[in-house]
Amino acid sequence: MASEGVSVVASTLRSAYWVTLLAALVGGSCAASAATIYSCVDGTGKRLTSDRPIPECLAREQRVLNPDGSTRHVVPPTMTAEERADAEAREREKAARRAAEVDAVRRDRNLRMRYPNEAAHQKARLAALDDLKRTLQLSERRLEALAAEKKPLLEEAEFYAGRTMPTRLKQQLDGIDAAAEAQRALIQNQQAETLRINASFDAELARLLRLWAGAPPGSLGPTPPVSQPAPTASSAITPASSSEAP
Repeated sequence: MASEGVSVVASTLRSAYWVTLLAALVGGSCAASAATIYSCVDGTGKRLTSDRPIPECLAREQRVLNPDGSTRHVVPPTMTAEERADAEAREREKAARRAAEVDAVRRDRNLRMRYPNEAAHQKARLAALDDLKRTLQLSERRLEALAAEKKPLLEEAEFYAGRTMPTRLKQQLDGIDAAAEAQRALIQNQQAETLRINASFDAELARLLRLWAGAPPGSLGPTPPVSQPAPTASSAITPASSSEAP
């Protein structure tokens, strides 16, 4: 019985020894793998090593080494304030370009969905011009009415040729002239807005023709700004032909 007890104790001690040895080996291996070595060459050409980033090499490249001396990764030089500002500006520019590209894709997709064909686009053009056309016609009729209202006053004013015109008559003529000038300015604005709308739809149509032909959304670049042409009598109220390219 005593010998059996001694054997059990010896076996237990041997097991404990091996468990302890294995734990020590594993712990040492983990510690070795966790060790970090920084290495760099300073401004004098001297190689420096440390277990943490090396202050003398903040402006230089530092290599982080494994315990076997191989390179784990490279730490780039710390940037100056000016370099950081330049890098941030470049990142903002890249982000703005990416956002513009995403917006261009979204805009082209929406445009193609809104106008599946040229007939739909022309219908939208005419609807946009319709209100302006009615307002323009009202202004032109108002001008005709003012001219008719002014005619008898002018005939009356002829009676005072070479003499002082009565204040009442002068005020009436001045009022009609001011109202007519306001209507002419309104007509000019309406004509300019009509041209702007037509130019905008022309630019849209040119883009849509390429999208309908298979151009990927976002591949056509930004939409060019629509310049406002000077109004002309011939193009004031006539919608541009849907088949014309800008």
